[in-house]
Amino acid sequence: MFEMIKKVFKSVREYKIYAIITPLFMIGEAAVECALPFVMQLFIKEMKPDPAGVLDITFADILPYFIIMLSLTIISIACGILGGRYASYASSGFAKNLRKDLYAKVESFSFENIDHFHASSLVTRMTTDVTNTQNSFAMAIRIVVRAPLMLIFSAIMAFVTGGAIALIFVVAIPVIGLIFFLLARRAMGIFRRVFKRYDALNESVQENVAGMRVVKTFVREDYEDNKFSTASSNLSKDFIKAEKIVALMTPLMNTSIHVVYLLTMFFSTYIILEMAPGTLDANGDPIWGSFAPETMSALLTYGIQILMSIMMISMIVTMLVMSLESIKRIYEVLNEESTIVNPENPIYEIKDGSIIFENVSFKYKKEAERYAVSNLNINIKSGQFIGIIGSTGSGKSSLVNLISRLYDVTEGKVLVAGHDVRDYDLKTLRDSVAVVLQKNYLFSGNVRSNMKWGNKEATDEEIIKALDIAHVDNFPDRLDRVVEQGGANFSGGQKQRLCIARAILKKPKILILDDSTSAVDTKTDRMIRKSLKEDLSEMTKIVIAQRISSIEEADQIIVLDNGEINAIGTHSELLKHNTIYQEVYQSQTQKGGN
Repeated sequence: MFEMIKKVFKSVREYKIYAIITPLFMIGEAAVECALPFVMQLFIKEMKPDPAGVLDITFADILPYFIIMLSLTIISIACGILGGRYASYASSGFAKNLRKDLYAKVESFSFENIDHFHASSLVTRMTTDVTNTQNSFAMAIRIVVRAPLMLIFSAIMAFVTGGAIALIFVVAIPVIGLIFFLLARRAMGIFRRVFKRYDALNESVQENVAGMRVVKTFVREDYEDNKFSTASSNLSKDFIKAEKIVALMTPLMNTSIHVVYLLTMFFSTYIILEMAPGTLDANGDPIWGSFAPETMSALLTYGIQILMSIMMISMIVTMLVMSLESIKRIYEVLNEESTIVNPENPIYEIKDGSIIFENVSFKYKKEAERYAVSNLNINIKSGQFIGIIGSTGSGKSSLVNLISRLYDVTEGKVLVAGHDVRDYDLKTLRDSVAVVLQKNYLFSGNVRSNMKWGNKEATDEEIIKALDIAHVDNFPDRLDRVVEQGGANFSGGQKQRLCIARAILKKPKILILDDSTSAVDTKTDRMIRKSLKEDLSEMTKIVIAQRISSIEEADQIIVLDNGEINAIGTHSELLKHNTIYQEVYQSQTQKGGN
């Protein structure tokens, strides 16, 4: 628990000074508020009449008490305001840093780490969980300091002023504390389930928004509404259960306050009556013993402060119960170590685009029963054009993901330019390998800003050249054309060509096209391949395709089947000797295929 809290609250950083100052003001506020009843007690004592009922007191006698009480009040208000102000700085800054740290951590994750967390869960952790943690932190540096100190100071002063009668509070405090502890323990289990419901709700929203076109095409709005309603109802039910438990704290606290208040009044009154004045002291004042009406007034005030402190502590407990689960979920992300890290002494130069697979096997999870790819032995020379073909699920994408270390091999090794990819600096490796994935994504902005993702220093001339190689449509002001989020205002083929141009701008040693011309017509596909061969002859090009026409001119074609290499050869060699390749070719040329 301590390690978890320590890890999360490292994000306070430059706001630590505010987090330290705030409790100091809270200490001042608590001390002053506890001093006020004592001064009031002295004031009431000063206001007592003589035995004849005459109040022999002047304004000059009460002025010092007025000045002291006013000063204490002003100090208390100032401490409260400054404490709240600095607590806001500290908690808001902490939340800002925490979100930044979470985002940076997620950015550092490998694909394997990302697979461990759902995207909807990560969103919840960076929003709802951070907000809960921020609120608990603000409360911790204010009320968590103030309430216990008020409790301690008030209890001490209660004993100083009331003596043994203050034992009422000593008995009440642990009884009330035990009740709150049991309620909090019960509520915590439910709150833990609530955050999982949040994840499910966010996942439903995310999936529905991302697939809105499909939902509307198949007229499935009612189905999605019901799915969201179910997730929302489950969240609501758990929240109601938890809130019912938490809601018990307030009536129990009020009942405790009234019971303790009545007991204090009863015993105080009894003692005062038993010690009623019968004689006068040397100054003519009535003798009350050790307990007088002004003592009862101060004791009741301290009693209320003690019980209000307990109520504040109960509120803290409630908030902490909720936030502890949020802190735990944030800690899980911050404590997750990327499965792919830089070596101790990385290589910062990649000389060429040669690639060798030596007895490579890979599976996405250690506990998985079967490998995604196994027993791969491939030798690719720098500058070659390599085609990869195979049925869905044969391991084509898994194979190329290993080259840029999006995943690490389970067995064997992948060599680039004669060195194991695990020996290279990650940035150096990934700058030298450009991958155009099956799912193309463009960012909101314009064509120019999207192209600069490939090379932020690229000139307009270089961008235009890359667009021409990828055969992106030539139209006026094409660099300034607006790109909506995800490239929604472009067709599938246009997005693919823009993503190819973006990859070319990286000027990589190795270019991987993962079925990235599937939405492009055959003629344009042929023109892109021709441009790649003529303009980027020194670059190693790996093309994954479903259409044989996209890879028939490759130097080597790799046929994958069930994660293993079925055959390697040229187009003509495979047509003569490989059954799988022959069947695919015949289906695409003789039965209406492309």
